[in-house]
Amino acid sequence: MDPSLYKDFKTSRGFNYHYLAVAPKQDLPYLLFVHGFPSTSCDWRHQVAYFQDLGYGLIVPDMLGYGGTSIPTDAESYRRSLVCKDLVEVLDAEGAKQCIAIGHDWGSSVTARLADLYEDRFIAFAFFAVGYAPPNPDFDLDEVLAWTKEVVGYELLGYWKFFSDADAPALIEKNFESFDSILYADDASLWKTDMAPTGVLRAWIEAGKTTAVGPWVTEEDRKIHRDILLKGGLAGPLCWYKVATSGIMNDDDKGVPIQSPAVSKPVFFGATSKDAICIPKLQIPVSQEACPNLIVHEFDSGHWVQLERKDEVNQELGAWLKAVLASASA
Repeated sequence: MDPSLYKDFKTSRGFNYHYLAVAPKQDLPYLLFVHGFPSTSCDWRHQVAYFQDLGYGLIVPDMLGYGGTSIPTDAESYRRSLVCKDLVEVLDAEGAKQCIAIGHDWGSSVTARLADLYEDRFIAFAFFAVGYAPPNPDFDLDEVLAWTKEVVGYELLGYWKFFSDADAPALIEKNFESFDSILYADDASLWKTDMAPTGVLRAWIEAGKTTAVGPWVTEEDRKIHRDILLKGGLAGPLCWYKVATSGIMNDDDKGVPIQSPAVSKPVFFGATSKDAICIPKLQIPVSQEACPNLIVHEFDSGHWVQLERKDEVNQELGAWLKAVLASASA
């Protein structure tokens, strides 16, 4: 990622956002790429290069808690409605009147709220790994864990409890190689046994266990990732989980309007068939119910699809964008 393409902007609530910005060519719109945990704008490096060459405008922020963006350590700051407002202010600062939002992981959650709260500001929305999720003021993690164990045979989100523990940031920072290796594990099934169920990720990291990482992440990639995360610390990034486990997310969702359909604009969902946590058979029906103008493409990939299947992601996303724009101009 070219450092000369980055800008900084202070939002109305006082947080600095560090983001890559490229103006569009001709009449093409901006693409807003929103990363998840524990990442930075660098996670979109393959998409930035591809879509910049095609002439799209690009706005690719380090999200709150990461990289050159502010890193508050109070979970209240990470309310999705507030983060969405931050991003809209960044778009305004860039004069991005025509924009398509694209999210991955927690970035998909933010993209969903952008659709709920600011749909008129966007042409379309795309989601990777995690599909559209409606507001849920009654979210209960224990209920979700019990339900997923019944449906798929194991708890999907047990690691959320570890990530919400007070000692989690220090433990991860101390044993970062262990954390990083399972995060980018070449064997995607390890998430099923050693990450998702309650207690197993803490045990993995405390034991300092490691595994081979996927070939789609280079040693240089891992060094950049490690250096950025350890410089800022994990206390900020883990607030994305504390928002959910503390009840703040429930309270925030009370203010999100319920619409039918939830998203009327075009939607792309890139499901990840080898993802042991964001399981397509659970993700796709929710998006189908909420988004009548939905296209689904299932990638033969683990969670980090934009890295693992970068060329396929670029081609499928690019073809969908072209179709969306052609339909809008017809």
